Amino acid sequence: MASSIDPRPLVAHVVYRFDVGGLENGVVNLINRMPAERFRHAVIAMTEIGEIRRRVQRDDVQFHALRKPPGQGLRVAPRLVGLLRQLRPAVVHTRNLGALEMSLPAAWAGVPVRVHGEHGWDSNDPDGRSIKCQWIRRCYRPFVHRYVALSRHLERYLVERVGVPPRRISQLYNGVDTLRFHGRGETRLPLADSPFAGQGLWVAGTVGRLHAIKDQVLLARAFVRARTLAGSEGARLRLAIAGDGPLRGEVQSVLDDGGVSTQAWLAGERDDVPEFMRSLDQFVLPSRAEGISNTILEAMASGLPVIATDVGGNAELLEEGRTGRLVPAGEVDAMAQALLADFHDPDAARARGRRACTVAQSRFSLDGMVAAYSDLYERLLTQAAQRGALQRA
Repeated sequence: MASSIDPRPLVAHVVYRFDVGGLENGVVNLINRMPAERFRHAVIAMTEIGEIRRRVQRDDVQFHALRKPPGQGLRVAPRLVGLLRQLRPAVVHTRNLGALEMSLPAAWAGVPVRVHGEHGWDSNDPDGRSIKCQWIRRCYRPFVHRYVALSRHLERYLVERVGVPPRRISQLYNGVDTLRFHGRGETRLPLADSPFAGQGLWVAGTVGRLHAIKDQVLLARAFVRARTLAGSEGARLRLAIAGDGPLRGEVQSVLDDGGVSTQAWLAGERDDVPEFMRSLDQFVLPSRAEGISNTILEAMASGLPVIATDVGGNAELLEEGRTGRLVPAGEVDAMAQALLADFHDPDAARARGRRACTVAQSRFSLDGMVAAYSDLYERLLTQAAQRGALQRA
């Protein structure tokens, strides 16, 4: 544990659950890449901490699992205040609605800087229209000094639906690790356990938890439709899905009923996502809702042609026809036609992937994201110190 006289400010990152996921992956990247001489870090999970903690490379990071029961946590607020007074963070950075309630104990404990990040929609509010969720955010608004919106779409939501003044919002995009995720040339690279090694095949794929909001069922249906529409040429089409979750059985049923179960691979949860990406010919994100998708950024950095639903911040990452294809959410035919367009014109698809890779490297670098957060924390701490000086004067 770091010394109590360590001069580096402590940033306490608060999430609902610290486990496999895009949001959590972003926290890991931030901790690993932020210069150690500038900040210390702690991770507080409102519920549990999973195996993703092993990806944190620094040995001075504290982890705390609160195992809070479901529902509002006001009854456990005194315990949270006690933890924060013990840790004495300079910054508490909550993320998404599930962790927002920590902003009240943080204010109670006198934490100088309280930041809240909006990364995307919750599964019970996939399009941000829930009045209840808007009012919960409004209730906690007085306890947050600065909001971070990961897309312009989320920034508008905070202003228009939650009533946050624009001056209290910083819009910062996610960054992608271009050392781990990088292009693989003109042809996909074989993956040891993949059943699709033949270079004459065209492999479409996706990565993500098999959950309704990610809608891999739609992708399975679109794949079945594309195989039918392609006629005899469809024998070269393959589908690979990495991830696990409650939709696995339904996805498998769609593939079985469509007679394509041997042309599809449900690869399960993976710890080799960069290599999985490089084993694909195209990447597909069929989500019903998104904030800023880490997997789109990873696919772009991997040089893959990307097809995504036109939801949330996806259109902020992909330029239609140049670095990606955008299709309406929930429309099987539109997704099937997009799959076939790349299949029938692989040269144009690969060119789009190369352009996407260039954009990922220039606009969405991980180093740029880390620098933006470091500068934001330092700027807010300076403002907090100035407020304190004025109050003492």
